[in-house]
Amino acid sequence: MNGSEARNIETFLDLERAFARSIIDNDADRVADFLTDDWIVVGSDGRIVDRIRFLEVIRSGLLTHDRMESSELRVREYGDAAVVTALTSTSGRYRGEPFETRERSTDVFVRHAGAWRCALTQLTAIAIPAGLAPVREHPHR
Repeated sequence: MNGSEARNIETFLDLERAFARSIIDNDADRVADFLTDDWIVVGSDGRIVDRIRFLEVIRSGLLTHDRMESSELRVREYGDAAVVTALTSTSGRYRGEPFETRERSTDVFVRHAGAWRCALTQLTAIAIPAGLAPVREHPHR
């Protein structure tokens, strides 16, 4: 890995950490700062949730997270766009019910006014090995 690639990975690791912190803090305004106005998430079941709905469930407290961790980041920059894949594990509550996910995520970022914003998130569920907590569908999808 050359110095430029290492810097790119660090940039997106920092973004991932800050985004995770805003999700765990249930801070919808901070979460919004990481997303383009037309951001969507395509859930592991193929359903689409837009930015407005996602932020609504955070603001309402219907969706809370106590853990959001990403590893195995792969970053590819293409000028003012970047594709970031990661292995992401989360846990929290949706409508009072606990959930846990393990997913391969793909985020498409665009650089706008000098800052990176996520324009699209695609999630693919990964089964948790037998003996661990069952995977429940992530509620915001």
